[in-house]
Amino acid sequence: MSDNRGVRDNAVQSVDRAISILQVIARLGAAGVTEISTTLGVHKSTVARLLGTLESRGLVEQSANRGRYRLGHGVTQLAAGVARKYDLSLVSRPVCQDLAELVGETVNVAVNDGASVVSIEQVIGSSTVTTVNWVGQRTPMHATSAGKLFLAHMAPQDLKAVLAKGLTRYTEHTVVDTSVLLSELETIRARGFAQTIDEHEVGLAAVAAPIRSLEGDVIAAITISGPAFRINADSIPSVAPHLIAAAAEISERNGYPKPG
Repeated sequence: MSDNRGVRDNAVQSVDRAISILQVIARLGAAGVTEISTTLGVHKSTVARLLGTLESRGLVEQSANRGRYRLGHGVTQLAAGVARKYDLSLVSRPVCQDLAELVGETVNVAVNDGASVVSIEQVIGSSTVTTVNWVGQRTPMHATSAGKLFLAHMAPQDLKAVLAKGLTRYTEHTVVDTSVLLSELETIRARGFAQTIDEHEVGLAAVAAPIRSLEGDVIAAITISGPAFRINADSIPSVAPHLIAAAAEISERNGYPKPG
């Protein structure tokens, strides 16, 4: 029984890696074995073997520059089977539901809409008795976890333009000092998630992690929010890994290559 399970696990890993190879090629336009191997952290012999299989099924082909691969016509045929418009909220919903059930708090997916944050998806966790429906509402960049995440990954000129408009104080805990905020943005980039406690509303706390596109850009954020007596400095370290894992899963569904 254990041998069969091992075979199945290896097969699933091979499929997973083959999809990541396709995503890397889609991002780069064309890539060689070494480049793909380095990007994914997978041995070159494994990459070469999977590329051979993908090539035999028409999903990749070698470009005029031998040794580099590009997507094949088979991918176009698969894409033609998509009958409905792509929707990030639709892609993320199953992951949000699982996360909300796991942590018992409200989970949202938010996007950057100019100088503010807009929630496009919300799932309420089991611990929540009543909650605000954030879908469609605009919230400030500098006083929300999703907003700080966007600021942390924003192009320097765009960040400068946002900060030039000033930082409104919403509570006594809102960060309105630009130098303090910039330091916090460095921390967010280093640890992979953002957090706010009592900054937008007293008693409300949230944590956010990045959802990435095929190219690796941060296009949305997944957040866990709830009362500050449950989401706080003590509980965030145990909640953050689940949030980061959920963000990674949505990113992979969105085309971002999975390492390993």
